[in-house]
Amino acid sequence: MSVTDVAIIGAGPYGLSAAAHLRTIKGLDVHVFGNPMSFWSTNMPVGMFLRSNWTATQIACPNGDLTLEAFQADRHQSFGLPVPVEQFIQYGLWYQGRAVPDVDRRHISRVDRSARGFKVTTQGGETFDARRVVVASGIGSFARRPVEFRELAPKWVTHTSEHADFAAFRGKEVLVVGSGQSGLESAALLHEAGAQVQVIGRSRQIHWLQGWASTTLHHRMGKAVRRLLYAPTDVGPAGISQILARPHLVRRLPRSLQDKLRKRAVRPAGARWLVDRLRDVPITLGCEVDSAVAAGDRVCVSLSDGRQFGVDHILLGTGFKIDISKYEFFAANLMERISRVNGFPLLYDGMETSVPGLHILGAPGVYSFGPLLQFVSGTHFASRSLLRSVLSAGISA
Repeated sequence: MSVTDVAIIGAGPYGLSAAAHLRTIKGLDVHVFGNPMSFWSTNMPVGMFLRSNWTATQIACPNGDLTLEAFQADRHQSFGLPVPVEQFIQYGLWYQGRAVPDVDRRHISRVDRSARGFKVTTQGGETFDARRVVVASGIGSFARRPVEFRELAPKWVTHTSEHADFAAFRGKEVLVVGSGQSGLESAALLHEAGAQVQVIGRSRQIHWLQGWASTTLHHRMGKAVRRLLYAPTDVGPAGISQILARPHLVRRLPRSLQDKLRKRAVRPAGARWLVDRLRDVPITLGCEVDSAVAAGDRVCVSLSDGRQFGVDHILLGTGFKIDISKYEFFAANLMERISRVNGFPLLYDGMETSVPGLHILGAPGVYSFGPLLQFVSGTHFASRSLLRSVLSAGISA
């Protein structure tokens, strides 16, 4: 392979969906790089559940046939909501086997401009030209680590995205920082694995999402009202959900309103089905870590409420901060040409950056198209938008 029409970097839900859609274009050569569903299998703990509803957990496919229902029927399996992460990983691999069976599992080490578009280099040193590059590399590079923890070695502090299993913490004292879904669910899993856990969070209350199990009034009004209030994409509260399900509309709103909608839709919150699992886990709200210092075999923690104590480990449920400069494969001169705002790329139709032919899918698209792009349900918009862009440009573009 010396030249390809489209190189896709990443084989998670966004990369696989993009490839499936682009391969409907006759004569278009599409090459996908990455280990399928790797972030989900190595950076999400066993026992985790997806917070999204059923329709929002489907990876978009051009023919609408690679659904969770089809996966269950083919594998003779049965599961409902919330969807276990293990089952979603298997669904993703099943999707990949049918839609993109020829994924190239090599790692991409560098992407630069070339006369034909882009020069792409694999970790092994092989180079080739791509007329277009689609980055679907996920959020693994963006784990947020507050400054007070950056001097501590991984022995003392890690991010929730660095664990596939919490069994090693059995009998350990663990402080979980963060009162959003990742922190709360990790705390529940740690507790169930036999760790002694406590949670602290800056917010003064936990926002419990009603979700699929809600019995509140607007969920008991019948399907017609639910469809009016909530889009199938399942991002955002009543009413706002319908706006956020239309990224092209979101893009046209005043920036101040976009920011308010995004904050309202993705504020730290926990799924209500975690409440009972956290009943025996101490949770302190309105509190922060002032300092954390290694002392012998422990970490000495000082909190903003004046308490001091030692723990064996600190687990950060502090989310992710998008900054595409952390994608290490971008050549410096290429990165300089990508228009950005606070780490987010400015994206246009087709999820295309300011560099013609360079597209970025997934969470980095949040600033331009809204919070839908940081969820699996965003694959529907991203893949169709990309497909339209490539079709309008022509194969030789």
